Amino acid sequence: MDTAVAVVTGAGSGIGAATARRLAATGHRVVLTGRRKDRLETVAARITAAGGQCSAHPLDVTDQQAVRDFADGLERVDVLVNNAGGALGTEYVAVADPADWSAMFEVNVLGTLHVTQALLPLLVADGGGTVVVLSSTAGHVAYEGGGGYAAAKHGAHALAATLRLELCGEPVRVVEIAPGLVRTEEFALNRFRGDADAAARVYRGVEQPLTAEDVADAVTWAVTRPAHVDVDLMVVRPRAQAAQHKVHRTG
Repeated sequence: MDTAVAVVTGAGSGIGAATARRLAATGHRVVLTGRRKDRLETVAARITAAGGQCSAHPLDVTDQQAVRDFADGLERVDVLVNNAGGALGTEYVAVADPADWSAMFEVNVLGTLHVTQALLPLLVADGGGTVVVLSSTAGHVAYEGGGGYAAAKHGAHALAATLRLELCGEPVRVVEIAPGLVRTEEFALNRFRGDADAAARVYRGVEQPLTAEDVADAVTWAVTRPAHVDVDLMVVRPRAQAAQHKVHRTG
C-alpha cells in the first residue's frame, strides 16, 4: 500500500510540529509547511532521526499564489491539517486595532481557505481524504479581550461546518479540533507581543494545562479512524478548565 501523505501548516513549532511528528510516527509521509525555514528544518531533522518520512516547504498561507504554487508541486494528499493561526492582542473591542483583527483573520480564516481550496482536488482524488481545521474553544464562546481572536476562530469553525455540508457525498472527511488552554512556547508570547511575564500569567496556578502533544494526539486519533468515521468536532480542554471562564488555579 502506498504511503499516505499529510500536509501540516504551521509545522515549525507548537501544535503543528507535534502533529507532524505524531503523524510521521503513524506512518504518514509528512509535508511540513510554515514561514520559518530554520524551524521547519529542525522539525524535519527530528522526524527523520526517528525514522519518519517528511519534507519541509517554507510557505506563508496568507499568500494565495504561493499556496497555489505549492499545491502544484504535490502529486498526492491524503490528510490536510490546517494548523497555521494565532492570536494578537487582548484589547477590548472599543480600543482594538483593526490591523490586529485583519492579521488574525488573514491567517486563521483566509489561510485555511487558501490551503483547503488548493489541496481539495487532491484530497477528493485520494478517495478518502481528511481535512482537519484547528480552531479553538474561542471559536465557540466569546470572552472579554478576545474579540478579534474569537471572531477569527468563529470564522474557522464556520468554514469547517460549511465545508462539511458542501462535501456531503464526496470521499472527504472534515474534522474540527477545538483546543482550550494549551501551553506552547509561542502562542501566549505572541499574543502579548513578547511580554513573557504576561504570557506566563495565562498558565499561572493551572495544574497541567494541555500540551502541544495532547492536541497532536487528538488530531492523530481523529485522522486514523476508519474512513467512514468523521469526527465532526472535538473540544479538548485540560481537566482544570471547565469552561472558557472557569479555570481552577492553585496558590
